[in-house]
Formats: sequence, structure tokens, C-alpha cells
Amino acid sequence: MTKAITISAFGGPEVLTLEDREIGAPGKGEIRLKQEAIGLNFIDVYQRTGLYPNPLPFVPGQEGAGTVTAIGPDVTEFKPGDRIAYHGAIGAYAQERLLPAAKAVPLPEDIGFDIGAAIMLKGMTACYLLTMTWPLKPGETILFHAAAGGVGLLAVQWAKSIGAHVIGTVGSDEKADLAHAAGADDVINIRSEDFAKRVREITEGRGVDVVYDSIGKDTFEASLDCLRPRGLMVSFGNSSGPVSVPSLGILATKGSLYLTRPTTAHYFSDRAVELASASMLFDKVRDGTLSIKIGQRFALADAAEAHRALEGRQTTGSTILLP
Repeated sequence: MTKAITISAFGGPEVLTLEDREIGAPGKGEIRLKQEAIGLNFIDVYQRTGLYPNPLPFVPGQEGAGTVTAIGPDVTEFKPGDRIAYHGAIGAYAQERLLPAAKAVPLPEDIGFDIGAAIMLKGMTACYLLTMTWPLKPGETILFHAAAGGVGLLAVQWAKSIGAHVIGTVGSDEKADLAHAAGADDVINIRSEDFAKRVREITEGRGVDVVYDSIGKDTFEASLDCLRPRGLMVSFGNSSGPVSVPSLGILATKGSLYLTRPTTAHYFSDRAVELASASMLFDKVRDGTLSIKIGQRFALADAAEAHRALEGRQTTGSTILLP
């Protein structure tokens, strides 16, 4: 028997309930995992509210790190005692869980469980955004929304290591300081400034090559105004609400723009690509390219409080839950 957060009805943070849960033995292709840390992400909120619905009841959460305690039939890549981290496997809000072995990646001994849980989904997201969705080149200019968030702080550091000019948006002066410290060249407080106007001023009217936007509804159309002709709009989240595009013609009138809505599931469906990307991510932590900020730590039992902080824009960097 283990403790897990269960959602039995879609709704606010109050639907997150700590319950006893029987795990059982791992089945074919599965491992049993004792979790040491669990990552908090906005997709957890989307699933809690039903924006991204799952069959009820379910255990939320997409990333974590811990120790393998048992393996099921046909598992050859891992053994009991191995340290692993994972992303993209719902059911993370638990002290122990079963996990498809194909979702786990080996966690190096020199990277802590808390760091592993803090960077897997966020770091892998930054990885595909900057190296696959738009293979960023030195000298290019990007706009990254929520630059002081979990993905944002990693992406700013990664983009600067490539040699890009990074413009970030934030929602407070405190968060502006964090984005600057991560290496952002210019930081815009969207609560007090017209970010599209400022981007045009910063780029002397040219616009940026790419916009990375996880905010969604509140920033989408103004973000299009930040792009140079034939620039790319990357909409990879919707913390302010889902995006609605009334007419594809808007992409033509604003400069023959490109638009994509990527997900980690599609970028890391190939096991070899996922393992190589995770290795790249861990190397960048080791060599100091990425400094990991865990801004908040909550007990698993306080998952509702963690969700309130995330939705209230009261978090910076990564947030983890401790079983």
C-alpha cells in the first residue's frame, strides 16, 4: 500500500485527494519505482480541470525520479536499485508507482533525484524547442514567454549557450531579475509594458525569428506581431487558456508566418532520440550550461497548495513534490 494523490472529479485544486493505493507487482515491460521527487507542471493543471481529460479516477503528474524496486517480465534495460528519471507518464503524484520501462531514462549518479524530477519534462521540452522545432543558430533572436518559469529559465540559458539574442517576458520585477540572471539580453514585464511594441523597439523594427509561447490565449495574437516575415510561432502551452485562431489568413497578413503546436510525445516517440536528448540535457547540467533553480518544494500531501501557487503565478523556476 502506498500514498497517492487521486482525482475523482475534474475541478479546482480541492479535487486533489491523498489516498491509500495498492500498487501490485510490475507487469510485462514495467518497473516498480520508489519515488524520491516529483515534478510539477502546468499540464497537471490542464488534466485536473479536464481541459486535457483522462478517464476518472486517475493519479496526475507527468515526471519524477526515484529508485527501481522491481522489474516485470521482458525488462532488460533496468534492474532493482537503478536510479531513473522519467517524463510523459501520467501517475507521478505517488510515493510508489508502476512505470513503463520504455518511459524511464537512467539518472546519472552525480545528478540528484530532485534535479532529475525538476528537469525531465521541462528540460526535454527546452531541448526539442531549441534543437528540433527550430534548430537555433548563433545570432538569431528569440522571444521566450514566461522566461522565469521552469521551462523558461532552462531555455534562456540553453539559447544563450548557442549564441542567440534572447528576449524574455515575465510578470514581475522579481521574475525579471531571475530572467536577467539566467542570461536574457532583454526582459519585458508584460504586466506593465506592451511587449509587442517593446520587441519591435529592441529589434529596430525587424522582429524576432521565433516566439516560444506557453501562455496561450492572452499573448498569442500580440506574439504574432513580434515576428519577422516568415518567422515561426511556437505555441507549446496555454496557461492563460487555449488558443483559438479565427482565420489562417492572420498568418498571411502578419508576414507569411509559420505556426506549430508541438508536444514532447511526438518529439520523443523514438527511444533512441529520447535517450540521446536526455544525455544531452544531463551533460548541460554537468558542464554548468544549465543552472537548475528549484524555487519551491511541497510535500506530496500539499499538492493542492502547490497547484494554487502555480496557477497564481507565485512560482519561479521548477517546483517539486516530495513523497
